[in-house]
Amino acid sequence: MGMPRGWRDDATTFREVKEAVGRFVQERGWQAFHSPKNLAMSISIEAAELMEILQWVESDQAAAYCLESPERLHHLQQEVADVVIYCMSLANVLGFDLARAIDLKIDHNAARYPAAPGK
Repeated sequence: MGMPRGWRDDATTFREVKEAVGRFVQERGWQAFHSPKNLAMSISIEAAELMEILQWVESDQAAAYCLESPERLHHLQQEVADVVIYCMSLANVLGFDLARAIDLKIDHNAARYPAAPGK
């Protein structure tokens, strides 16, 4: 296993992560398998694996359930990372700016679901 890059939310850009994901795919010759359909299916499969971790946990106990076990939290983090990596791969394949897409979606959701007054 390689050495972590030391990425942090407060210091790493979307571009850095998307480029690293793209290099990872290219170095393994996986481009032929990364069609939009296959990537969309992979996102769904990984999301199901994420859901499986919390499948039988009551909603009000889910955070404590994840945090009480370092192994469980690590597993959850791995599944979230898989979902995000496949999303970034899909953005790479289709050539769209994922950060911009998220920005536009937040604006769309804000217009659709306005915040309560005073928030």
